[in-house]
Amino acid sequence: MPGVLPPALVLVTGASGFLAAHVCQVLLERGYKVRGTVRTEEKAHYLLSLFSSPNFSYILVPDIQAPTAFDQAVKGVDAVLHTASPFHSRAVEPEEVIGPAVEGTRGVLESVQKINPSIKRIVITSSIASIRMPCTPGTVFTESTWNTHSPDVVAREGVNAPGIDKYRTSKVFAEKVAWEFVQTEKPSWDLVTICPPMIFGPLIHGVSAVENLNTSTAALRDGFTAEGAKTGTEAGKQAGTWVDVRDVALVHVEALAQDRAGGQRYISAAGPYSWQMLYDSVHALGKVEGLDMEKVPRGTPGSDRETVYDVYSSKKAEEELGVRFRSMGESMKDTLLSLREYGFH
Repeated sequence: MPGVLPPALVLVTGASGFLAAHVCQVLLERGYKVRGTVRTEEKAHYLLSLFSSPNFSYILVPDIQAPTAFDQAVKGVDAVLHTASPFHSRAVEPEEVIGPAVEGTRGVLESVQKINPSIKRIVITSSIASIRMPCTPGTVFTESTWNTHSPDVVAREGVNAPGIDKYRTSKVFAEKVAWEFVQTEKPSWDLVTICPPMIFGPLIHGVSAVENLNTSTAALRDGFTAEGAKTGTEAGKQAGTWVDVRDVALVHVEALAQDRAGGQRYISAAGPYSWQMLYDSVHALGKVEGLDMEKVPRGTPGSDRETVYDVYSSKKAEEELGVRFRSMGESMKDTLLSLREYGFH
């Protein structure tokens, strides 16, 4: 199916989120009209002030699990970018995190099919959590892989399962619900899913207190404090895979616009990281206005020299969507400056 181009009206769910706010910004810059769902008037007013655009509007959706939650939101839109989903590993009962992810996704699809079935495309934010499996160092993951490990762990251990497996299971189930819906209902619209890893980058979505930081930014901030800085083997081992929020936002918009993206799944990752890599990338920049380099941890230089990293390949997104991922140094610099601007670093 052809992609969705400006000045189409696009619904962005969870518009006040870390990633979604950037998605809205890119859409508006490209000339789209944007309708964002938010849970409160306070969040809506912040976004209205942030974007200051006649092309941005909002609609309240206090509970994404509520029946018919998105019925009003999907009326008249040409496409949906569904980003609203919990991202944390603190749940006790698995359903605390699985329920909102699955029911939120199902609710959007059912509302579209019932209210606005002539919509053109739905792009859903999934995660590499739906791909990640236990592996040997150096494994290269692609879009063809599905995480079967975490759902097995949760099914076997229930409330005693590790929190991270509960979260990963929520992403697996939510993405599979979407693909199964397409297979069963055979809608006229097409589906795209985007699988990013840990997302870093500057904040624009408005955060009133450090305890309200999104999970990935909070983790990064902590690792750049004197108390949380990593050293030795802890600094050098692989900590995860990363991407800059601005690049993931662009992947979402290109997945919306490009014809060939329909029916596809895309990994959106810049590369693996260790804490040592993050520290080194900032120090390699030299003097940066606004940053006190003496306060940037140095870790243990060389501690990552022998590290063999797992890789999530973004080759498909780069080749088909034309997205180029920015450097770690640029992303870290802009993240730290943003945290400083908010008074959190």
